[in-house]
Amino acid sequence: MVDFTVPEVDYTRYTNRQLAAVPLAVLAVALLVIGGWYVMTGVPVNQGIAFTGGTEIQVVVDGSGNAQEQIQQAFDAEPASIQSVPAENGLYIVTFQSDSGSGVGADANNLQRQAEQAGFEVRSISSVSANFGGDTQWLALGGVAAAFLGMSVLVFAMFRTFVPSVAVVISAFSDIVIPVALMNLLGIQLSLGTVAALLMLIGYSVDSDILLNNHILRRSGDFYESTYRAMRTGVTMTLTSIAAMIVMTITATLFGIQLLAAIGTVLVFGLATDLMNTYMLNLSLLRWYKFEGVRR
Repeated sequence: MVDFTVPEVDYTRYTNRQLAAVPLAVLAVALLVIGGWYVMTGVPVNQGIAFTGGTEIQVVVDGSGNAQEQIQQAFDAEPASIQSVPAENGLYIVTFQSDSGSGVGADANNLQRQAEQAGFEVRSISSVSANFGGDTQWLALGGVAAAFLGMSVLVFAMFRTFVPSVAVVISAFSDIVIPVALMNLLGIQLSLGTVAALLMLIGYSVDSDILLNNHILRRSGDFYESTYRAMRTGVTMTLTSIAAMIVMTITATLFGIQLLAAIGTVLVFGLATDLMNTYMLNLSLLRWYKFEGVRR
């Protein structure tokens, strides 16, 4: 059994500005990525068919020749994405965005007919209407906003002081924004699964930040001693979760389970971001509050 010990960081070597500079710089870059994506595409993050509407068809393609080209030539419409399933030889998941000019049902029937004419075996086909996708989008984003707002109110009610509460809220905000920016760069679409991952990150971020705040503000002991006690629990918990998510992501990728692979990837980056924000950004704000802000 591997014995893991959290190293004790000498925070006295770094000023509050030095600690906060790195996570704030990463957050600024993430906001630039999201803003640039919005300017180029009209949306802050690429959306899956659950939000935009469209059709997903799973087909088995003969191994001879270039399967990607065969799929593109088989359909009149341009596929939004073509993804292979490594665990099943010849199986591809082809996604088409919704066509507002015709009914979704007709689109699905045409796609199935074209796939069969090309000699593909159709494993499954599913469709989401554009109107239903738009409603789902508003419900999902509203859920994220409500969760973040509820978290903020709860944190302010718990600590009743501005700086420690703001530290938790900023860290949670960054834990969401940075993974969303990485989703754009990695080509991961926003879906119901990735929205669930972002909701989990809000809860996890609050948990780790409150753990640190409670040890420093509400328990006896030196500031750095309290910090190390919180880190022994928080870092171990987060690294264990990251390891589990990495295993899940690799396994899901090998078996072609795209939803789980996307959720795992978002959680891995989000949890790594949480480590940085909690023990650099949040800690710097708490140290300023403890030694300088309280006296003013």
